[in-house]
Amino acid sequence: MTKPNKKSFFLPYQLRWLNDKSKVKIWEKSRRIGATYVQSYEDVRDCVKRYVPAVWFSSADESAAREYIDYCEQWTKLFNVAAKSLGEVVIDNDKDIKAFVIEFNNGTKIHALSSNPKGFRSKGGKVVLDEFAFHKSPMELWKAARPCITWGYPLRILSTHNGQNCLYYKFIDQVLKGKLNWSHHKVPIQLAVDEGLVDKIYGRETTQEERQAWLDEQCRDCFDDYTWFQEYCCIAIDEACAFLPYDLISTCESTDVLKSLEEIKGDLYIGIDIGRRKDLTVIWCIERFENHKYTRKVKVLEKTPFHIQYEIISEILKHPKLRRCCIDSTGIGMQLAEQAVRDFGQYRVEAVMFTNKSKEEMAYNLRTNFEDKQVVIPAEHDIREDLHSIQKTTTKAGNIRFDAETSEVNGHADRFWALALALIACGTPYTPIDITTRKRYETLKLIESF
Repeated sequence: MTKPNKKSFFLPYQLRWLNDKSKVKIWEKSRRIGATYVQSYEDVRDCVKRYVPAVWFSSADESAAREYIDYCEQWTKLFNVAAKSLGEVVIDNDKDIKAFVIEFNNGTKIHALSSNPKGFRSKGGKVVLDEFAFHKSPMELWKAARPCITWGYPLRILSTHNGQNCLYYKFIDQVLKGKLNWSHHKVPIQLAVDEGLVDKIYGRETTQEERQAWLDEQCRDCFDDYTWFQEYCCIAIDEACAFLPYDLISTCESTDVLKSLEEIKGDLYIGIDIGRRKDLTVIWCIERFENHKYTRKVKVLEKTPFHIQYEIISEILKHPKLRRCCIDSTGIGMQLAEQAVRDFGQYRVEAVMFTNKSKEEMAYNLRTNFEDKQVVIPAEHDIREDLHSIQKTTTKAGNIRFDAETSEVNGHADRFWALALALIACGTPYTPIDITTRKRYETLKLIESF
């Protein structure tokens, strides 16, 4: 028997997993970093050395089980041991329970099962649960698989994340809290790249710039942060905490909704969220036709001096079809809001102070517009992520808060609040002022002069 040189096949994070002899290991991992590949090596090794009588491997689908068996067959050749593939065989009296099987000349076997929990019943040996977060019945699988290792055999759990409501996430949570004495490994895509993944893909040593460019491309091609975080970054997203879930946002997206303001023929409504340094200033313009509100322009100003901001804002507010604008007057927005009200009149511009109560009203109004499919927004990454970033939380005092973490690039949910302000403006019926007497006309002019 020839023992393969592990360092010639595996990267440092794979070797750490392989060299960890703990009874139970759990791996938070990025997709496609070679986790199943190195696990198959460990399983062949354990059978060759007769550390275990059998290996019982289960993944979320049949194609993954086939890939695993292919890896195992490669390792048997490298170990130069006698083994034969039995193909797919019935492993129980229940004919629905089948597995791909490799049998070694020393009597040990590797079984690659489907995700059917019944496959683990009455079995004993090493257990490997691959992509555990994506099994259809994880609790039933766990109840069937866990007793297989009762006589001291090892257990391996590997997976990417699938939200925070699954059993896999609960395992990770308990391990990190010290309530489960399992060995924990975590390899996000960034760590895998740092330890040579891109070098292996390219077949040569790469520069830091090349590795970063590769990461940027993977992130960009994921389309949304939800996929990037869970599938690659080992971050479990609790979609239940998102005030606007991705699937709700997507129902109101369009690729051709934006127009130049000169093309607007219907009533124009505007929401403006003010920022300066960390936060963005966002001007959200909506054209309304009956109950449908179409986003026509989203103007984002980053780290822009206030006097330039106001020049841009005032040009938009001069639009002849403007019916109402709601502008953030909280903190640094107060001066711009006061000036806009003074220059364009209270019946066209409303200064809105952000309080917990006003934010709650605006947030729920925004979500209602999405649920009723009354608003149309651009299908753009930054907008989608900004809208999704808002979370509803309840303080210890019982107060409801709507907030998001600040991003150096995308601000502090500024697009969300600009849209929320625009929709509040839309909700205020526009009634043209009927000047019936000169006295009323002079009164209005007097009010505007203050």
